[in-house]
Amino acid sequence: MQAVETARLRLRMITPHDAAFIQRLYSSEDFLRYIGDKEITDTDKAVEYIENNILKMHQEKGVCLLVVEIKDSSTPIGVCGLIKRDTLESHDIGYGFVPEIYGQGFALEAAQAIIEQAKHNADIDHLVAITTSDNIRSIALLTKLGFVFERVEEAINESVNLNLYGFSLGN
Repeated sequence: MQAVETARLRLRMITPHDAAFIQRLYSSEDFLRYIGDKEITDTDKAVEYIENNILKMHQEKGVCLLVVEIKDSSTPIGVCGLIKRDTLESHDIGYGFVPEIYGQGFALEAAQAIIEQAKHNADIDHLVAITTSDNIRSIALLTKLGFVFERVEEAINESVNLNLYGFSLGN
């Protein structure tokens, strides 16, 4: 995936130098609750995850999560990008942000940039997003982006489902 800039943000390739940030983000309470435990307990495990998952996906499938940073300060605040899972028919937009920046529109801005980039890829005509039914912030973001509920992927427990949302790029 190519680096992209917005008015306030820079989205760039993740490198092993981002390990400390990835460890902090992936260990945050909301990330663990809504996305899951990737068992990134230290920076060495973060480097492994970056190399064996994110960069490997980029090499094999041409898409991956990008680091989202504030343009003016180069401060990393999250990840956002496309994921191609073998279990889904379409590319999946994925994102996660540090709680300190919630409510400032950064996730919306980053996701819009990724969607714009996807529109220029003739191989992608539809995007999906997966979120738990109790992740109100993520559902609100997907709704603002124009995603619509398509189906329940699986029941996680008696009160929470893993829901799939879709977005047509019109390609």
